[in-house]
Amino acid sequence: MKKMLAANHTRQSLSPSLPQPPSLPAEHFNILLRRRHLLTTTAFTISFNFNVPFTTSLSTSEPVAGARGLFQMPPPRLTNRYFLVRAGESEFESMGVINTNPVTKTSVDSGLSKRGKKEAIRAAFGLKEMGACEKNCWIWPAITQRAYQTAEIIASVNGVTRSYIVPEYSFLDARGLGAYEGQKLESVSQVYESDGISPNIKPPPIDDGTPNESVADVFVRVTQLMSILETQYSGDTVIIVSPDSDNLTILLAGLIGLDLRRHRDLAFAPGEVRFVDTKDIPKYKQPASAVYKCSNPPKCY
Repeated sequence: MKKMLAANHTRQSLSPSLPQPPSLPAEHFNILLRRRHLLTTTAFTISFNFNVPFTTSLSTSEPVAGARGLFQMPPPRLTNRYFLVRAGESEFESMGVINTNPVTKTSVDSGLSKRGKKEAIRAAFGLKEMGACEKNCWIWPAITQRAYQTAEIIASVNGVTRSYIVPEYSFLDARGLGAYEGQKLESVSQVYESDGISPNIKPPPIDDGTPNESVADVFVRVTQLMSILETQYSGDTVIIVSPDSDNLTILLAGLIGLDLRRHRDLAFAPGEVRFVDTKDIPKYKQPASAVYKCSNPPKCY
């Protein structure tokens, strides 16, 4: 018996001593229980909140917001109301010289002439009489000097702060006339003769950096501009200020569904203002593919 007790004593002394868990006071134990309950509740709340958007978005009972999609010409509808303004006469135009090179669009010579300033003031008061900015408005001018100066005059007369002038850097550039750059304004008639044949005919090119744009090229630019405006604003008034007439005539032709070869029929004089009346936009017709229904699939004839 003594040998067994001695062996047990020796075995206990050789085995490593394991720490025993300390006994917690009752108040500490209750605190741990409360923390565990709090963590469990929070985790449940977080997981529940993360699931809410998915449940809502997938619910078939909720109405789905209508997407506007890609802008079409002519458009099914316009979200905003628009005023189109051609900038006043520039210094180049007062000298009877064609200037469409984007390199010079911010130069002083591209700014308003004395006559152009009067035309811009007349445009500004015309917009005021039309109530364009009664409920606030956004002014989108080309960064071209004469267009931006016209926009500043419009803002001043109509009580619009500078923060509502949004300069446009590329889509509203004056139409590039290529080899006609620097020639007399009268030679533009040759460009319009080509436009009347096809919207895809470009003016002759030149190597000084002036683009040579067809009507179709400008049409792409102004359609992109309208895509931005119709997406960025909703129910607002937007005043588009272009440095030349062609941007506006091609835009307006697209909106009302006029053959682009006839865009010149809608010519804007310097400082002229026009309201885009939605009544002039033709009623949208769905394509046959959207209306046609197959009565006996897969045989649909």
